[in-house]
Amino acid sequence: MAASDTAPPRARSVAFAPLRHRNYALVWAAGLISNIGTWMETVAVGDLVARSTGEAGWTALVAAAGFLPMGLLGPIGGAVADRVDRRRLLLAMTSAQMVCAGLLTALSATHRATPAAVALVVFAAGCVAGVGFPAYAAMLPDLVPEDQLLAAMSLSQAQWNLGRVVGPALAGVAIALGSYTAAFALNTLSFAAMLGALQLLRLERRHPPTDDDGLWTRIVVGARAARAEPGVWSAILMISVVALTASPFIALIPAMARVRFDGASSLTSWFVTAQGVGAVAGALLLPVVAQRLGRFRTLELSLVLLPGALVLYGLAPSAAAAGLALVGVGATYMFVFSGIGTVVQLRAPAALRARVLSCYFLALGVLYPVGATIQGPIADRIGLGRTTVLSGVALLAVVALLRVLHPQRIAALDDPAPTPAPAEVAPA
Repeated sequence: MAASDTAPPRARSVAFAPLRHRNYALVWAAGLISNIGTWMETVAVGDLVARSTGEAGWTALVAAAGFLPMGLLGPIGGAVADRVDRRRLLLAMTSAQMVCAGLLTALSATHRATPAAVALVVFAAGCVAGVGFPAYAAMLPDLVPEDQLLAAMSLSQAQWNLGRVVGPALAGVAIALGSYTAAFALNTLSFAAMLGALQLLRLERRHPPTDDDGLWTRIVVGARAARAEPGVWSAILMISVVALTASPFIALIPAMARVRFDGASSLTSWFVTAQGVGAVAGALLLPVVAQRLGRFRTLELSLVLLPGALVLYGLAPSAAAAGLALVGVGATYMFVFSGIGTVVQLRAPAALRARVLSCYFLALGVLYPVGATIQGPIADRIGLGRTTVLSGVALLAVVALLRVLHPQRIAALDDPAPTPAPAEVAPA
């Protein structure tokens, strides 16, 4: 073996190592194009609803309509993804998402994009994503080596949030020109990139499952496996706390721009872009920091930094200050989200990976919209700033209580101890 093969990777190259693998690079590049379109639609939908209703509650409700079915249908998607060819499943689901985006385009073009109609289409797209996303997530360890999994997850999140940087800017241009339809149409076309990448993947043939259990039984088996593994269960509990307290700030960004700071669609785009810039920076920095501090210590630190960033965002006295604070929120949220998700990827049994991951996404997908629909009306009563500050304080308080009352839950998020090699027995 060459010396270069055994030398530790340089810190600056750790974050980009997964892109050396053809399959991962294909999915990453196609996902970037698709996510730019998705964020164009997300910003356009949020701005359309916020402008037409002027209520944070409505804005949060539409965001919940898209995210809630992703959690509720995730276990079904996980059970299916562990049985069928994941690439074929993703091809079907991506095609269905393109149809939903096309329907939203048609509604906008015919001036029928009412908040209720938009919510219904967003809900349908969320249902499709809920079935397909466990297959996408479970395929990730098949694209890169295990020691690059955290970097791959971080890069995937960077890709998602790079779309958050470019997409809102393009959406802002389209909306400024008076056309929500253009944003929706470009999103429809963007799904073609992912369809092409999935066709080009070269994956090892998976052995067909040997069990003939029904759908419900397979879901139950996955849930039991998630409950039985301490690290996975702690990750699910932790992401549940984060989803209820911290994550709703994402759904409320359009309302923060429109309602609290009385801004136009350009301010919504600026806020979403600011969060995206922070998230991209955080995703690229995370593998480097984790290499130096360790993955677990980095996650512990992140669970303190995120609440602080949320408090600063909530207390921001101006739109400019809020945008700068959102950069910090985006970076620290990415540290927490990728760090917790990596625990599940590393701990889930390979044969049950999609089902175990679906339990994780069930918690996130259900509790994030629940948190958003709770915080939206509260924000209408006491203000968005105060609500955001309270969400950061609540997250920090729960983390502190877990560390004091149930320290084993936090400790379970650490890497499992290596199994000691059996001792050699001297010959008699």
